[in-house]
Amino acid sequence: MNKTKVPALVIGGIILFVASLMVAGANPVTAISQLLTGSVGSASAISGTIREMTPLLILGVSVFLALKAGLFNIGAEGQFLVGSCFAAATMLAVGGPLGVVLGVLVGAISGGLWALPAGYIKAFRNGHEVITTIMLNNIAVNLTKWLVSGPFKGEKAVSATTATLPINSQLTPLIKIGQFELPQAVVVGILLTVGVGYWLTKTTSGYELRAAGANPTAAEFAGVKTKQVTVKAMFLSGSIAGIAGALQIAQFEHRFYDGSSVGYGFDALGVALLAGGNPYGLFASSFLFGALNKGGTSLMGLGIDKGITTMVLAIVIIIFAAIKYRQRGGQND
Repeated sequence: MNKTKVPALVIGGIILFVASLMVAGANPVTAISQLLTGSVGSASAISGTIREMTPLLILGVSVFLALKAGLFNIGAEGQFLVGSCFAAATMLAVGGPLGVVLGVLVGAISGGLWALPAGYIKAFRNGHEVITTIMLNNIAVNLTKWLVSGPFKGEKAVSATTATLPINSQLTPLIKIGQFELPQAVVVGILLTVGVGYWLTKTTSGYELRAAGANPTAAEFAGVKTKQVTVKAMFLSGSIAGIAGALQIAQFEHRFYDGSSVGYGFDALGVALLAGGNPYGLFASSFLFGALNKGGTSLMGLGIDKGITTMVLAIVIIIFAAIKYRQRGGQND
């Protein structure tokens, strides 16, 4: 994508946001000031934004990797749910730091396995991954709901939730200064972003994945086993989504309950799309989404529905995706 397009979209999004505020009868200056204060106006607000950003960054990496393989992984939501559910059960069963490590590993494996059918069907049956991942999302919601209402339900729980992780199984902030906290999970997200970015651009297998995504026919002709690459890419994408779920439990939620995801997997699609073709753009796009999610709640004090920020972002992403689609009609990135 032309590098001038992203700033233009950001400016367009700001104009659209201001216009939406005016239509809602709000003072744009007051609303934007409140949004900024609620997201970055204090140490506590910044910590809240980083908390919102963390799962979006890791899930953004998951979706970004799939996009580079030519796959539209709508299933990050389900992979996140399955990963977090089985990770929580593992952390509770094992306990302590070892339980956290094994929980993250189980989250990665379960998320990857949940994505695997979509990759296989895409590669060997030419079934569209959007359809299969949407179906898998629905199954994941119902499966985890059943698990947390039955086998995984905490002994003293009155609702559909696991027991709370013991203190020694909870990740503490890496840095805590006053009201500012830097979670360990966001550091994992940064390392994953850098690692995936390096792998995609500096290794043979990463090049093969990008080649298969950009032009499968040409890649196959050049000797790339595109079917295997497709399956591997979907598994890796699901694994990263599962890691996001596991870290969400260990760092923030400390238990799994029915409805744990609150749509992080779907927001991650926007995060990955706004990053364009650059993996390091995920830092900015996930922070933007995190800031809007955190700051959007402060708009409610002005009588403004926080959903207005989601609406504006959705429109910008649709425009962004339309531009990308039109460009791909003429040439590959």
